Amino acid sequence: MNIFSASEIVEMGIRIERNGRDFYNGAAMLSKNDSARQIFELLSREEENHIKRFEGILSKVKKYEPSEAYPNEYFSYIKSIAGEYVFTQEEKGSGIAKGIKSDSEGVDLGIGFEKDSILFYQEMKKFVLAGEQKTVDGLLEEEKQHLRKLNELRSRL
Repeated sequence: MNIFSASEIVEMGIRIERNGRDFYNGAAMLSKNDSARQIFELLSREEENHIKRFEGILSKVKKYEPSEAYPNEYFSYIKSIAGEYVFTQEEKGSGIAKGIKSDSEGVDLGIGFEKDSILFYQEMKKFVLAGEQKTVDGLLEEEKQHLRKLNELRSRL
């Protein structure tokens, strides 16, 4: 059974953010709508900032392993979440963006990715040191803001 360490969970977060950045960059390049392009570009920049914050967390959790009631229970749970989430796979964001046929489709895909990220990060909080949980909370709030921005954009398209 393949079980993740706390550092691997954070590394997945970094991959998610890289894929998000690449997806939003690709969506911005394909967009014909100035408002949509600006939102996609903003989200791409924010995902880049998230990468840097996760890299800071990663350096602190390298040797940390959370306590748990049942050994490996949560790592197995995270594995099941991550296995379903396409953005944990290397270089998927730009590939998905290339298939976008409209701004509306890009927004809908982005909404799905943001929802998946929120779920993943809520669970990830259980694997980071207490001092880093506030950082993850901040990232979660930003992901929720991304979701709100995309929903507002969807209502204008």
